[in-house]
Amino acid sequence: MIKKPLAIVIASLCLSSLAMANDVELSIEGLKGKVKNNVEVYLSSIPQKEYDTSLRFQSRLERSITESLNALGYYHPTFSFRVADKGDELIVTVTPGPPVLINQLDIEFEGEAKQDPDFATLVKKSGLKVGKRLNHGLYDGLKSNIRNLALQKGYFEGDYKISRLEVSPDLNEAYIRLHYDSGIRYHFGETMVTGSQIELDRVYSLEPYELDEPYLVSKIGEYNQNLSNTDWFSSVFVEPDLSYLGKQRELPIKVSLAPQARNKLETGIGYSTDVGVRGSLKWKKPWVNSRGHSFDSSFLLSKPEQTITAGYRIPLDDVLNEYYRVQYGMKQVDSRDTKSFESNLALERHWTLDNGWHRTLFIRYLLENYEQGILDDNAQFLLPGISFTRTRSRGGAMPSWGDRQSLTLEYGDPHALSETQVFRAIGGMSWIRSLGDNHRGIFRIDGGANITEDFDKLSPSLRFFAGGDNNLRGYGYESISPRDSSGALSGAKFMATTSLEYQYRVVGNWWGALFYDYGDAFDYTPDFKRGVGVGIRWASPVGPVRLDFAWGLDATPGNEFQVHFTLGPEL
Repeated sequence: MIKKPLAIVIASLCLSSLAMANDVELSIEGLKGKVKNNVEVYLSSIPQKEYDTSLRFQSRLERSITESLNALGYYHPTFSFRVADKGDELIVTVTPGPPVLINQLDIEFEGEAKQDPDFATLVKKSGLKVGKRLNHGLYDGLKSNIRNLALQKGYFEGDYKISRLEVSPDLNEAYIRLHYDSGIRYHFGETMVTGSQIELDRVYSLEPYELDEPYLVSKIGEYNQNLSNTDWFSSVFVEPDLSYLGKQRELPIKVSLAPQARNKLETGIGYSTDVGVRGSLKWKKPWVNSRGHSFDSSFLLSKPEQTITAGYRIPLDDVLNEYYRVQYGMKQVDSRDTKSFESNLALERHWTLDNGWHRTLFIRYLLENYEQGILDDNAQFLLPGISFTRTRSRGGAMPSWGDRQSLTLEYGDPHALSETQVFRAIGGMSWIRSLGDNHRGIFRIDGGANITEDFDKLSPSLRFFAGGDNNLRGYGYESISPRDSSGALSGAKFMATTSLEYQYRVVGNWWGALFYDYGDAFDYTPDFKRGVGVGIRWASPVGPVRLDFAWGLDATPGNEFQVHFTLGPEL
């Protein structure tokens, strides 16, 4: 007989036991719904590599499952354990037993919260009722929610006088007693501002509360957001001065500010097959003076177009939602059959409405020197108008949900510095919708119309051209429009384009895209053009980056393929 050392035998048994443990599966039977889900949550804390069929592990399971059932009001569970024939599965059958029911629910409020209906509503929605099964989570949630509501509404000195949950397993009864003394509700006091380079009346005008109004923490957050949205400050911190607790009902509100940089620069770059490289530079002065006026300018450069614009913004009493803006811009175009130099001067009045729409009344003066096909002329237009825009989105730089609507109407008349009578309408809509985390869809539709009896007197910037990275991506930039008697592009009275795009997340922040474009720029009867393509999307830290490879299905031979590289929002 060959004798093995005892240490080797023990080691072999341990290794065998570990190998078996790693292969054991666990099945829980007899439970369903929320009870089963809660048990699974508790058991998820046990690593699967520790599963085995030993009595010690069965005892561990019994303790964990009992704890999870107690939390939902079951204090008398019974268990049976069974090991599958192959020894690779432990089957636990659980009978939860009769539930513990709430026999007494004694919840009282003292202090000023006694007259506050929000606390009564909180109790009503807690899910705790006499005769219902005890749920420790609901009890703990109500306790926490009462404290949170008190702090949100300015009951800063509130506390529980009685906070007790008693359970009698023998009687299957639970007794809940919560007595909360809120004390007084504090009010908004004087606002104290430090670090502001903007006149204080402007800062105070952004307060969403009145002096001596009952405190509400959401108003503090709203004030903080209002100040941040002005872009006047690099940092904003708003808080109540709690050192006044117990001294007076009105709490001073401390506002600590730091000025925004006087100058901000932003650059951009893009590329397309027909336009080549294009770049942009934006320069902004978030605040010019102590009244909060601001200045912005932009420079857009590409081979066919060069644009420079400058704007000056004057906020009104409702700083965030109402302002005047004066803008001047110049643009030079040398593209295909269009050569023009235009200058625009506009005076605008802006409103942000409560329903999320942005309304703008404007009047602009356009002066343009141009060659368009066989036309060589100068033109001026004085165009009063109105525009409406709204953008909504959720989900960051590449939103999972969003939409945008815009409409601009303007009118020119020969009796008021315009070459001819014209009514213009330009509109567009975009939608983004997602299915799960990996599928996105984008749909766009855009259109425009020039209603005039003397179209030849419209300068090129008022006419419509299609093609490029903004609509029909399989066609050259502004290469689609009617042609004149010489065969040159003449621009169109009308334009209608649409696009449907599907995106799939490949990995991380990288997406693949398939798209179909359809549309035309026309005078009378459209000859719709089709385009298809594939693309790559990257949700970069500075915004979506798009690379598109597009084919124009109705393009002239030799011009069917276009490449576009762009950076910027999708809405």
